[in-house]
Amino acid sequence: MELIRFVGERIRELRNRYGGGAGISQEALAKALKITANTVSRWETGTYRPGIEDLEALSRFFGVSILEFFPKDKEPGEERVTALLRAARDLPQHDIEELQKYAEFRRARALLGSTSGKKKAGRPQGGQG
Repeated sequence: MELIRFVGERIRELRNRYGGGAGISQEALAKALKITANTVSRWETGTYRPGIEDLEALSRFFGVSILEFFPKDKEPGEERVTALLRAARDLPQHDIEELQKYAEFRRARALLGSTSGKKKAGRPQGGQG
């Protein structure tokens, strides 16, 4: 499955499960994120590609890891993860949570293939407009 379609399906799933299964409308989600409902709709259909900042906002809104918007990796690279855990061992809990969010953000950016991170909400995927 194409990545942008996968991301769109995840947004739709999270939106429909929001509030213990009650769901949230595209309009309400858009208002919370300060974007248009049309943009949410186009993300969900894969017409528009959400930028990394959009995915971060969505992950914070839904209270999930930003990596929820990407297919699961087959092998996470154990040695590097272990080294990172050793380095973070004595950090305060708040710092560990921020480090986790930063690592998830960087991983999502790499998965999205966005080196500049400058894609705007509402911009067509093909770079038109």
